[in-house]
Amino acid sequence: MAELMTRQIPAPYAQQWIQTPDQLVILYEYMHFFRIIPIGAPNRPHGEIAEPTYMGDSIAWWEDDTLVIDTIGLNEWLLDATHGEDGSSRWHSDQMHVVERIRFTDPANASYDVTLNDPGVFEGAWTENWAMERKPNWKILEFICDDNDRCRAGNCVDADVQKSSTQ
Repeated sequence: MAELMTRQIPAPYAQQWIQTPDQLVILYEYMHFFRIIPIGAPNRPHGEIAEPTYMGDSIAWWEDDTLVIDTIGLNEWLLDATHGEDGSSRWHSDQMHVVERIRFTDPANASYDVTLNDPGVFEGAWTENWAMERKPNWKILEFICDDNDRCRAGNCVDADVQKSSTQ
């Protein structure tokens, strides 16, 4: 089952971020997900959304030292594989709007703020905050659920490469 796009960044799996002047590519170890995010003018319109996806349609811009990523066009997402016919386990609708703000607090750490707004389900927007730490020696490993799932039932452990890493 696909995970909601915003759950990827604070996940305990390796990520690689590649930035050029006009785009950001984020490669996720978990499920081999990726995002290609065009960087441009602030608050510009999104392109036409042909069909919602699990990672949505993201655009980005810089506000001083903060990278802002704005995402719409997300699939309606179910929290688990078993859900009632009445839709009782839906976590968000296809009206979900996500704004991520990433700012380095020092050379090895960044703050990650994500604001979620879904007028189809929630009464109002809310923001969550996580601290992110660079792990330059981590590598994106092959992800096969049964062979190397390092986060079963919320019990997360580092892979051998992360355990031996000093950073």
